[in-house]
Parts: sequence; structure tokens; C-alpha cells
Amino acid sequence: MIIVCGEALIDLFLGAPEGACLPARAVAGGSPFNVAVGLARLGAPAGFLGGISKDRFGSFLFELLAREGVDTTLVRRPERLSTISVVSTGPDGSPQYSFHGENAADRALTLADLPDRLPDAVVALTFGSYTMAVDPVGAAFLALARREKDRRVISVDPNVRPTLVGGDMAAWRDRFGGFLETATIVKASDEDVHTAYGRDARLDQVAAHWLEQGPVLAVITQGGNGATAFWKGGSLSVPGRAVTVQDTVGAGDTFHAALLARLLATGNLSRERIATLSRPVLADVMGYAITASSITCSRRGADLPSAADIRAAGPA
Repeated sequence: MIIVCGEALIDLFLGAPEGACLPARAVAGGSPFNVAVGLARLGAPAGFLGGISKDRFGSFLFELLAREGVDTTLVRRPERLSTISVVSTGPDGSPQYSFHGENAADRALTLADLPDRLPDAVVALTFGSYTMAVDPVGAAFLALARREKDRRVISVDPNVRPTLVGGDMAAWRDRFGGFLETATIVKASDEDVHTAYGRDARLDQVAAHWLEQGPVLAVITQGGNGATAFWKGGSLSVPGRAVTVQDTVGAGDTFHAALLARLLATGNLSRERIATLSRPVLADVMGYAITASSITCSRRGADLPSAADIRAAGPA
């Protein structure tokens, strides 16, 4: 089983104004939430660890996880409201976010809420997005990652959101560095890299810096240009897949879920196996993840594919 640690929230998608009305559609979201659902749809046993409200939105999120086949044993239900992420879409199809979540349920998880022991079936933990960076939940998740790093794969996706950490990127980099020290895999987008380290940052240099901190594999996605995997002493680039893009919401989450699901399915989801992946196996894993994310891009919203969808799409 893969335990996904982080937030579940409501994405409120705004439509075009209609007189005095601003149409909106409430959709389940949150990067870790998407990863958990994506894993389950790909046939990988998945569980979710995070705070989900008892309000109407929170009940919707909790029930949806269960319907998708995600184990909810480790979900905590504090007496807080749900975070709402207001999403508008830019001319190029990229999402633009504003968050309403101060003191919300997804930030309320503490050290006391962590399980004393994880089930033996858990082979990996993932951490990502703003719940890595805001406290008390960020400190709790970092403590969990440090506790489990020698027993399980730790996969980290920064999914950088500067507005949610008060614009203090120095503090964000310090916290992210703590997670890097525990990680086996770090997955990020080129936009994450440029947001965190500047528009002139070179992807290969940033990846090399990350690998010095602890991970054995760094994967950076580059939108329609595919993705590049880096390890000490080498790299491998896999091209993107041409699709008619509806929007890119959930594409990175899909890639992360598919990367882990493919590693699990091929018997490679351990630190030792990931450190010694052959180029053909890594190319297969990357191609699978790119195909999965391209399917999500061809759909409206974060509608992640199933294993059957990927088989139907054919070779990358």
C-alpha cells in the first residue's frame, strides 16, 4: 500500500460572468487527494493520511475517497472548515488559484494525530503541496517522514504555492530541504523549479542539488515537452505525448500517481530497486506516467485515468 499524506480540498471552478451571477462548479481536489485517487484508479492499493472536515464539503471528500477505493483509516476529522481553492483558467489552459483555508481542517493535523505504527503492507509514503509547508501539519508530516525513511520509500512533490506560505520562499526551501533529506524520489514540474529558485534556474543543476540532499531519483516534468529523470551520474528524457489539451489541472498529480503505480506494479518500489533501475525500465515507467498525464490533460478538470484508459491509449 502507498499512503498519501496531505490535503483534500474543494476546487471551486469559476465560469464566465453572467450578469450579476458568477457561475461556479465545486469539485473534489487537492494535489495529494488527486494522487490517492489516481493510485486507486491505476490498481495500486492506496490510503490517505490527512485532516478532512466534518462539514458538507469534507463529508463529500471523505465519501469520495472511500468510493474510489482509497483506504480512509488514517483520515482525521477535526472540527474545522474545509479549504476552498478558487480556480480560474488562463488563456493557455493553465489553472490560476486563490486559496481560502486559514485554520482549516487540512492544516490542523498534529503530531498527536500520527499513527504510532504503520501497517506492514505500507511500502511507500508520499508528501506534497502546501501541507508540507504550513504548521502544525507540515511539522507533523516531516516528523513522520523522518521516522519512516529507513523503512519505506518516501516520494515528495513540492507543488509550490507561494501564496500559501506567505511568500516566504526561504522558509519554504528550508522546510522542503528537510523533506529532501528523507526522500527516495522527488518529483516536480519545471514551473515548481522556476518558482522556487528563479526563472534562470537550470533544471539539471537543481536536480543535482536535490540528489545531494538524499533522493536517489529526481524527475522533473516539462509540460508538453515530456519529463526528465536525473540520478547521480546520469539522466533520461522522455518526450511528451500529443493530445488536444482541455486544461492541465491534475496533470502533475497524475504523473506522480502513475510513476509510483508503475514502480509498484513492476516490483521496483523500494529504495534499493529505484537506485539501480535500468534505462529501459525507467523509460517504461516514465512513458507510462506521461501517457497517464496526457489523458488527464485531454479531459476537463482533474479526471485521472484508470489502468484500462492507459492500456486503451496504446504505447507512449
